[in-house]
Amino acid sequence: MPNKVCVLGAGSTKYGKLNEGIIEIALKASIDAIDSAGITPKDIQAGYISNVFGVTDRQVHMAPVIMSNLGVPEVPGLTIESACGSGSIMFREAYANVAAGFYDCILGLGVEKITHTGTIQSTTLFSYCSDFFYEGGNGASFPGLFASIARSYMAKYKASEEDLARVAVKNHENGILNPKAHVRKKITIDDVLKSPVVASPLKLYDCCPFSDGASAIILCSEDFAKKSGRPFIEVIGSGRGASPAAVQGRDDITTIPSTVAAANQAYKMAGITAKDIDFAEVHDCFTIAELIDIEDLGFFKKGAGANAVREGATSRDGEIPINPSGGLKSKGHPIGATGIGQVVEVFEQLTGKAEQRTVRDAEVALTHNFGATGASAAVHIFKRVQ
Repeated sequence: MPNKVCVLGAGSTKYGKLNEGIIEIALKASIDAIDSAGITPKDIQAGYISNVFGVTDRQVHMAPVIMSNLGVPEVPGLTIESACGSGSIMFREAYANVAAGFYDCILGLGVEKITHTGTIQSTTLFSYCSDFFYEGGNGASFPGLFASIARSYMAKYKASEEDLARVAVKNHENGILNPKAHVRKKITIDDVLKSPVVASPLKLYDCCPFSDGASAIILCSEDFAKKSGRPFIEVIGSGRGASPAAVQGRDDITTIPSTVAAANQAYKMAGITAKDIDFAEVHDCFTIAELIDIEDLGFFKKGAGANAVREGATSRDGEIPINPSGGLKSKGHPIGATGIGQVVEVFEQLTGKAEQRTVRDAEVALTHNFGATGASAAVHIFKRVQ
């Protein structure tokens, strides 16, 4: 039997345009997580780091640098890249190593520094995460690809641009309550619809921002967590999935196969269904992505996501709250950190630290994070430990 795996501590920088260098923000989040867990760097047996564009801040081979700066240069580190899904893929690998008994305590850190490159270069760099031969290299940007997905979804399921806008409005309402969110601004449906068109039907407010930031967690065995005397949560499900790398290789672009596969694995491992989830942090890089996510994760039938948002089912006090942190849309998207930032939100929610954005009576939560247009994805399920 695999060991039970727990999250004992969590920490994060603010997301947004940060002046500090990539190693400095990485260390801030790491120290926050270490302090939260009530441990010292000497207790860490391995460091797992997720990052995509470290080269823009003149630092690759990042894990050993971070472990050295934490004062534990002898602790092995590993840097993992999986585009926008890097954080959740890294979390899965760290989880597997604790479950297998290789380590009792791992630092899991996601970090990104991208805003200093400017919009043109950062957009170019993001395009390298696509299937560049078919997509990025031919001018198909991520806004363009998700716009195509949105058009297909709207035609197939009779959804509207107002339905997309409602996702943005809801996530901004949540983000206002998150002191570490990148965009803490109340918006209306009219604001979204009147914002500049990026790739029709997607407007500026349908798109998440480029963000800097770092998030970290302490992942450990159940015995290690219990000995700490600190609050912790348990990882009860984990799944990974894959899809054709290019959108044009998929039979139906209104679903993401990697999400479906990862979710099914995670539910099976946890011994639960989607109906047992109390809230979820999902990958809303664009508003259309959230609608597809909540269907692929089994919260709503295909095509019913837009109506669910319309009726308030995904609001913070709704049937299944989605992105109480503000999501990528409002909290921000420092891509190497995003998946771990979702786990930080779950930890804070389930240990009573989410303050005004608390989801009442939550016991079980899910995180979902994918890379590119869903070529890779991971889903994790957590439960409160009484």
